[in-house]
Amino acid sequence: MKKLILFIFILAQNIIFSQHSTILLIDGFLHKGNGETIEHALIGIKKGIIVEVGNSLTTRYNKKDWDTIISLEGQHIYPGFVATNSTLGLTEIDAVRATRDFNETGEFNPHVRSQIAFNPESKVVSTVLTNGVLLCQATPRGGMISGSSAIMSLSGWNWEDATVLANDGIHVNWPSSLEGGGWWAEPAPKKRNENYINQKKEIESFFQLAEAYVKGKINPLEEDQRLEAMRACFFGTKRVYFHANEMQQILDIISFSSKYKLKFPVIVGGHEAHLVGQRLKDSTIPILVQRIHSLPENEDDPIDQPFKIPFLLKKEGILFGIQNAGDMEAMNTRNLPFQAGTATAYGISEEEAIQSISLDVCKIIGIGEKYGSVEVGKSATLFASKGNALEMKSNQVSLIIINGNFVSTTNFQYDLYKKYTNKLEH
Repeated sequence: MKKLILFIFILAQNIIFSQHSTILLIDGFLHKGNGETIEHALIGIKKGIIVEVGNSLTTRYNKKDWDTIISLEGQHIYPGFVATNSTLGLTEIDAVRATRDFNETGEFNPHVRSQIAFNPESKVVSTVLTNGVLLCQATPRGGMISGSSAIMSLSGWNWEDATVLANDGIHVNWPSSLEGGGWWAEPAPKKRNENYINQKKEIESFFQLAEAYVKGKINPLEEDQRLEAMRACFFGTKRVYFHANEMQQILDIISFSSKYKLKFPVIVGGHEAHLVGQRLKDSTIPILVQRIHSLPENEDDPIDQPFKIPFLLKKEGILFGIQNAGDMEAMNTRNLPFQAGTATAYGISEEEAIQSISLDVCKIIGIGEKYGSVEVGKSATLFASKGNALEMKSNQVSLIIINGNFVSTTNFQYDLYKKYTNKLEH
């Protein structure tokens, strides 16, 4: 009897984690990620790709054509949410230096690759995955240019297997035009940063050198890894992510991007981006909005200012996505859906909130053609929840599929909860 139970357990595990060649999901309420919804949805998946999206009540299908058919009646289906600008997978315990692998020494490190430091076996990753966040942008920190980020799946055998897009962009920490200020209990006014112009010049000098190098205007004795890492920023699809919040910073970044003809600049943070909305709209520079669950940046800001930023950007017609950088950001990435949910209480619709952590962020980071929405031809990277995934109480993920693979919907925290619940019940 024990052998039979063991065999059934092993078989069940293989079913859960194997890639079925044909999968049909029916009857769930689909949030496509592009603003559209389908009640009683039908989603056909073959070899990891979505091949059919329709209404299960009006679309005819032959059960024999599908290896696996799953009814999701009464549940919600979403594209995989994406955590951008994140140290998830690069750190395990923030208080333990040996587990933090996201910050290198030096000021200009565009050649540092977070891709190879990503740990898919992270315990933190599993707790995020089970809230519907299926992809992340593993992002380095520190210096004026931190390094190159990479888009990673939260399910993979190793970093090579988890890679969705290697070296998607470099991250520039634009100097602050203001300094000072106080914390929320002791607010204080900010003052002008007297070194701002000189700090800007340091970044400009590096970009001038990089531009001359990649255009062949200088001939170094040997290949320069730092400058080679900049090549695709000028001639390619590599993004340049400028981390900035203040209006002066944003105006200077717009001019800087135009001067160096950067093809894909992105502003990360953007607390005051709505104040220069028309300039941003004309420049077509998107925003990865700062953490919604945060306090205002300035002493005279309304207390709910961070909650309203998505609505203010939407009103200006600026493409934006919501991200989660900040204190304890790796573990708090699980709250990304709830930050989008908070934004719905301050002006944007539920479908717009879903877009801000799915299709719109995928467009911004360069993977929108394959990920971010449940549409024919895209990767089958999606999940189902028993309730609204943007609300804490109702986000109960019941099904996860990444690139056509079924992924476990449990994690070690849930296992411990069940373990001690069972003990107390007996």
